[in-house]
Amino acid sequence: MPSSIAEILRNDSKQLEASLNLDSGSARIEVQCLLQAALQVNRAWLLTHSEQILNLEQQTHYTALFERRLHGEPVAYILGEREFYGLNFKVTPATLIPRPDTELLVELALQRIPQQSKCRVLDLGTGSGAIALSIAHARPNAEVVAVDASAAALKVAQLNAQRLGFNNVRLLLSDWFSALNGERFDIIVSNPPYIAANDVHLSQGDVRFEPHNALASGADGLEGIRRITEHAKEHLNVNGWLLLEHGYDQAAQVRACLQQIGFTSVFSALDLAGIERVSGGSCRTSANKPESGFIQP
Repeated sequence: MPSSIAEILRNDSKQLEASLNLDSGSARIEVQCLLQAALQVNRAWLLTHSEQILNLEQQTHYTALFERRLHGEPVAYILGEREFYGLNFKVTPATLIPRPDTELLVELALQRIPQQSKCRVLDLGTGSGAIALSIAHARPNAEVVAVDASAAALKVAQLNAQRLGFNNVRLLLSDWFSALNGERFDIIVSNPPYIAANDVHLSQGDVRFEPHNALASGADGLEGIRRITEHAKEHLNVNGWLLLEHGYDQAAQVRACLQQIGFTSVFSALDLAGIERVSGGSCRTSANKPESGFIQP
């Protein structure tokens, strides 16, 4: 039987909370998102029409979406989109789901990119293109190159670039640096795979549905980060920066890796939960003077 919006929010939020071990606030937000999609309305309309009863077609559509979520499928994949850094991105099971923690990586990159001057930025393992396109949007004078080894993921990034209409982004199929032919950049950013291959979290929650090769990276989760740091200097200009997202307990290891390669000004930055989430370093040496227009910390 069709139910009212209020009844659905109350009953289905409790069911999601119990079945998926969500907190009550997250469960309610997810039900709201599914209702908005089924009814093709915005959140404000939904909240002001709580007594509205769904018709049979709407109820059938909503129930199908809710059942998918009840079986664990992430809301982002069900709806085919996720908001990140103020922009809306198409996502599919070929890409990771953009997460708020990764916005820190964008923020740290933007701090180092001049507002008006030219700057070349490389995003390694771009997935949906969320990082690269967010940077391109905030810094229209920057030239952004985004690469991914997955043709399926790159197709999603291309769709997002076309839909958003940014003309300062170039997308390239490449296994890390392999197709870049010696190109150099002022900033390299990456949210690479950083979970250990045997980590139990890979079989839990939303990550069960995300692409394994975008999550797992060797026995300790650092294989991809080592590959990036090993070759990054070959593609960085003098005074350039490498910024890497990593796991909650990997900051010290990533800093050590950067220092071993010879990066200077090595640091780690905290996410909103107070966890060291992004680490980075510069190609600058004591003999280098900061380049004009290039922002240093």
